[in-house]
Amino acid sequence: MIAYIPLAAALAACVAVLLPAVSRRADRFATRLGLLAFGDAVVGDPERRRRQRDRLRAAHVAGTHREYASKTLLYAGVLGVAGSVIGVYAVGGLLSMLSVGEATLRGLLPEPLSFLAGIARLTELGLSQLFLLLAFASATVGSALAAGAYYGRWELLRQRAHTRSTAIDATLPRTVAFMYALSRSGMAFPRVMDTVAENEAVYGEAATELSIAVRDMNAFGTDALTALQRTARRTPSEDLGDFAENLASVLGTGQPISAFLSDQYDRYQEEAESKQEQYLELLSTFAEAYVTALVAGPLFFITILVVIGLVLQDTLPLLRVVVYLGLPLATFGFVVYVDSVAQGVGGTETVSDGDETADGDAALGRTTTAQADGGEPVRGPDAADGERDAAGPADPWTASRERLRVYDRLRRVREWVASPLSSVLAEPHTVVFVSVPLALVGFLAAVLPVASGTPVEVVDQFDTAFVVATAAALGSYAAVYEVSKRRVRRREAAVPDFLDRLASVNEAGTSVVGGIRRVADSNLEALTADVQRTRRDIDWGADAATALRRLKRRVRSPMVSRAVTLVSNAMYASGDIGPVLRIAADEARATWSLRRERRQVMLTYLVVIYISFFVFLGIIAALSVSFIPAVESAAVPGSGTSASGGLPGGQSGIVDGLGDIDAFAYEQLFFHAAAVQAVCSGLVAGQLGEGSVRDGVKHVVVLLALTLAAFAVIGFV
Repeated sequence: MIAYIPLAAALAACVAVLLPAVSRRADRFATRLGLLAFGDAVVGDPERRRRQRDRLRAAHVAGTHREYASKTLLYAGVLGVAGSVIGVYAVGGLLSMLSVGEATLRGLLPEPLSFLAGIARLTELGLSQLFLLLAFASATVGSALAAGAYYGRWELLRQRAHTRSTAIDATLPRTVAFMYALSRSGMAFPRVMDTVAENEAVYGEAATELSIAVRDMNAFGTDALTALQRTARRTPSEDLGDFAENLASVLGTGQPISAFLSDQYDRYQEEAESKQEQYLELLSTFAEAYVTALVAGPLFFITILVVIGLVLQDTLPLLRVVVYLGLPLATFGFVVYVDSVAQGVGGTETVSDGDETADGDAALGRTTTAQADGGEPVRGPDAADGERDAAGPADPWTASRERLRVYDRLRRVREWVASPLSSVLAEPHTVVFVSVPLALVGFLAAVLPVASGTPVEVVDQFDTAFVVATAAALGSYAAVYEVSKRRVRRREAAVPDFLDRLASVNEAGTSVVGGIRRVADSNLEALTADVQRTRRDIDWGADAATALRRLKRRVRSPMVSRAVTLVSNAMYASGDIGPVLRIAADEARATWSLRRERRQVMLTYLVVIYISFFVFLGIIAALSVSFIPAVESAAVPGSGTSASGGLPGGQSGIVDGLGDIDAFAYEQLFFHAAAVQAVCSGLVAGQLGEGSVRDGVKHVVVLLALTLAAFAVIGFV
């Protein structure tokens, strides 16, 4: 055991390098140790330091360049030493395995690979040669780990910067529309920037990047021109860099901000259409590549291996590697690549409601006012806390406030108990906490007790039950997710009409509150009930901004969130928000139109993926029903096609090489291959067709059901 202490220490060092990613205390310790060891070594080259610092800023990484560079050298050094030790033990393990001898190893290897048996001669090396081998292995593994850690950490920054760049480009048009609408409402430019920074959760990475300029202006007293120019130099997005530079120029020359933002808004609306076309062409290319490389390719490869395995020699191990490992990993890599490439020009949107409290008001705790409808200010939670602190322990309302605080903490539990269906539809992922245990119980009830036998026989007892349980668990999630998504989609379809009607009554001289009351009486389809509830909130004393925020919280839609955020902030600048509502309606209508066009175009490629799976399933079923039984009968002596009498003149042909064929093992592998392909094709169909893997769960359920039905027809399940 003592001989393995260095190896254990090397592996522990490798694990310790990963701890700072999950532990703040470990990260602080690594930072201090890195600064102590390498803090002075990373400040030598000004040009390199500038490039690396720009990369850090583009990736939006907290901390200084000195800290990050020092930790990078520390990790590289630790992994380099650990890799050197691991390399020595790796050579020792290799020599131990080769002690069987060259002749034995040559007998174990297939004839085409028999030349590899010569590696067993490594055990005959002399002391000096063995020392050189160990030194070479130690230096190679250590250098590889050290270089990988050093360049990997800097490359990770480049990838993060690229990801942020695509996210910024995707959210910049709606952020510019937000700024344009606020400026049209009469809001001063500094307040426009502050409002953008306050709504990062709604407007995404573009708002996050601009919030850095807001921080420079508010915290450090930097003027707007300098802050925007710094943002232009720091941001990884070329589009945002150009926008910030042009905005700084407009501010410097004193031109109207609204006119500039209007031009930018129109420009981004036009670019959105061209990017949509590029995105659809990209998705069509991905769909064709998937069908060719990951459906037709594996099918061709599996067919060839089956023929070779049945006629020449066993290929079941290689087939299992392809089915159980190669196909899932290749599909996973494809999905990740599609998501990373298409992120900047399309994809799904998410809305964060983390900026809202339990009652739907802003979590900032600021006092809300009813100035939109002329009411009296309504005290927020900070006012109550201030009164409690001023009153001291003798405050008679302290106990009541504590009870209310507990009541609010239990609010989610009460909502689940009062309306479990609505709660599940609001958070579809919660259904897995019920469906997965039920599916597991059903699976265990179907397969227990497990009888003994060969591995193939044991697997046969539970593979069908496992596929059925998986389809049931995924089906429950897909049903809830699809219902929830369709509800949100129907509501989003009514948002442009809602904003247009609200703008019309506001332009006619009606206040925002009066406009909401009038619009609530009209037919807004799926959004009617929510707008009527917003009117009831106002009737019961809530101000318009609070009622709209509660509408956002109920609907949980990115489109509604952006519209409500825009209207709520514009109300504080002016009562005449008709132009703002028109801008919000145009932005919502353009977003909805582009999304609908994408669904229509990608429906064709969704059908292509389904057809390709049907071809895959048909050929697999044909191999199971026709080819394997025919080859199996040809391999049985006396079956009419034996080796001695199968061909004229006593010639046996290829059937002479047929031995015992485990036909059931091949049929079982075909069933597994079809099930794995069903999961992979379904997820890819969701990713390409609707922009999210979650949308592919329903396709997985459908394809798994078709797989079970097909193999039930041929009598396998």
